[in-house]
Amino acid sequence: MAKTIDYRTKLHSFRQEALFRLLSAEQQQFIFSLAERYRLTYQEFRQLTEACRDVSMWREQSIRDWWRETFPREHNNKAQFLNKLRARMRSLRAGLKNYPQTGLPKLPYYERNKVVAESSDKNIFGECPVESPLTVCCNLKTIDAVESCSFGCSYCTIQTFYSDKIVIDKDLEDKLNNLQLDANRRYHIGTGQSSDSLAFGNRDGILDALCRFAENNPNVLLEFKTKSDNIRYFLENDVPPNIVCSWSLNPQIIIDNEEHFTASLEKRIAAARSVADRGVKVSFHFHPIVYYRGWQEDYQAIVEELLNRFSPQEVLFVSFGSVTFIKPVLKKIRALGLPTKIHQMELVPDPHGKLTYPDAIKIEKFTHMHRAFAPWHGKVFFYLCMEKADIWLKTFGFVYPDNDTFEADFLDQCFAKIERQPYPPGLRR
Repeated sequence: MAKTIDYRTKLHSFRQEALFRLLSAEQQQFIFSLAERYRLTYQEFRQLTEACRDVSMWREQSIRDWWRETFPREHNNKAQFLNKLRARMRSLRAGLKNYPQTGLPKLPYYERNKVVAESSDKNIFGECPVESPLTVCCNLKTIDAVESCSFGCSYCTIQTFYSDKIVIDKDLEDKLNNLQLDANRRYHIGTGQSSDSLAFGNRDGILDALCRFAENNPNVLLEFKTKSDNIRYFLENDVPPNIVCSWSLNPQIIIDNEEHFTASLEKRIAAARSVADRGVKVSFHFHPIVYYRGWQEDYQAIVEELLNRFSPQEVLFVSFGSVTFIKPVLKKIRALGLPTKIHQMELVPDPHGKLTYPDAIKIEKFTHMHRAFAPWHGKVFFYLCMEKADIWLKTFGFVYPDNDTFEADFLDQCFAKIERQPYPPGLRR
């Protein structure tokens, strides 16, 4: 009797587990009943809680309904229950997931918070947050003109780095003017690591300041990476030749289900076409490539659209990347509890300890995409983002000996294409 009382006391303490408290009362009651039935440890209790949360977000059969179909009511074999639960979750993750054509329900969780311009002593210039000697990296540098994003992409790491407030650096131009760059070397600098580069347009003069920075530093390739179609600035203003506008692309079914509040696929491609018509170089990022039923056909269709609508001379580079989570992002996804299938996948650690697809799936995705772009081989620079050397070898058949060689080849090819491009009439040299 004492042991029973002790376990019930312990079990009640499990109720304080953060994720458990976010579940519905019905889910909590079910988990509590199974915990008492099987005398679950705290770790087993958490595992069951995560399973209930995940299948609810994935819109799969609930664990309660699965349990009722799988076990008789008098079932008390804990080991058998846990083994079958783990097998059930492995099966849901390992298979090709199905996305609804109409998109998962969008809940109004992502309120557009106030955008403010603030002064701070924060350093805006830094290294790419995923730069590492453990993977083949392009040595991208970053400028944080804006912190936090107005889009609601389910997989985005930005949601864990900043508060809900969206902050534009009020002192951006002064900070840009004070950057100490080496005039004898070239740089690839991106502005889309802490926010979407174009979501806020030229608000508070951020694009004015960045384009002046590019014009004053012709040794910099300045990249504006976006999921928007907010290109008005580039259609109405003269811009220096050493900028590139890049679009992150995914099939519309992924945009509908996982990239909430972003521009549609067609609007992104149309925006890229309009910018290219102005003589501005464009690029495309397939990152993350999502593995789901029908992915080959859907991504192939995007590639064919790009091949038909752009010449390789207009495109500087194309990158491929995968779904990758740091643990705080997974925790945030589960805490939000919104409908998503983005983490319904096999999760294995990469060289940095982040969670991602198994190598075999990555190689399948990347080689499929690279082959689809065959007409652009040798004319456009292709690379993998955040991937180890072995995956480069199996995708491209080669790998750079070090990151500095990768960076040099990337910049050589990009600047050579910029310098060959006739400068459009009406734009300043």
